[in-house]
Amino acid sequence: MEHTSHRAVRRSNKSGGFWRELSRKKGLISLAVPGLLFVTVFYYLPMFGLVLAFKDLNFTKGIWGSDWVGFNNFKFFFTSDAALQVTRNTIVLNLIFIALTNIVSIALALLLYELSRRAVKVYQTTLFFPYFLSWVTVSYVTYALLNPELGVINHILNRLGWESINWYFESKYWPSILSLAFLWKNVGYSTLIFYTGLLGIDKSYYEAAAIDGASKFQQIRNISLPLVTPLIILIVLLQVGRIFYSDFGLFYFLPADSGALYSTTDVIDTYVFRALRVSGDIGMATAAGLYQSIVGFVLVVTVNFIVRKVNKENAIF
Repeated sequence: MEHTSHRAVRRSNKSGGFWRELSRKKGLISLAVPGLLFVTVFYYLPMFGLVLAFKDLNFTKGIWGSDWVGFNNFKFFFTSDAALQVTRNTIVLNLIFIALTNIVSIALALLLYELSRRAVKVYQTTLFFPYFLSWVTVSYVTYALLNPELGVINHILNRLGWESINWYFESKYWPSILSLAFLWKNVGYSTLIFYTGLLGIDKSYYEAAAIDGASKFQQIRNISLPLVTPLIILIVLLQVGRIFYSDFGLFYFLPADSGALYSTTDVIDTYVFRALRVSGDIGMATAAGLYQSIVGFVLVVTVNFIVRKVNKENAIF
């Protein structure tokens, strides 16, 4: 009896301590409420819609009243001739984007770190500006460069004595074009993140290394890169988690939805969009979205597991 009363007292103290802690931090909690509401409304509540992946949606019956079809919605994607092609393009192109963007961004961040603060502001603005442009705008600029008859690049090729290239019918060039466009648009944003990480490194490390006679390359190899590695891993993990969510605007607007380029530019997002536009099958689109989410989650867990095996401190969970 006495033991039971002691347990009740401990539970009461824990409960009271929780509410006291909550009251003490009510200011911070009130600041977090808008963000929590946003995440709940736009990320968690829509998750109930995943049930559409297993239903044949009938608007007259509603979501819950529509007939269950099991995995039939998934069959549309996995049994189609283009399933392997769009999955391959999605994975390969996004892996290229991740590797290329991070390597170039880290290199630029290291260069910016060595410049004066006034010069950094100029270069930061120049690099960051393309990030704010929409892919629709970029697609018009690209068309002006690649237009078969009046494009700038074909005009230069003709001046050099080479034949014009019909860029929108030659799929072999587009992995490189898409990679360069993605790099140009996103490298400034990534560079800013890595540059901020470098600013957080204690300058006394560099001063001690300089006194010991370490060159700039030795400082980068032994100080900058090791200390910014956790940030690099975090960014890569987040990018890997979204590897199946391609940048729709890049793959749809830049190639101008040219059917001749589908072999190298068609990804899951553009394929599902066209299928939804033609058939209006919301269940199929939801199934594809669920497939992307599950694979993304598995990729993040797998990569994090590998990172944990190599260096436990660099893993994010």
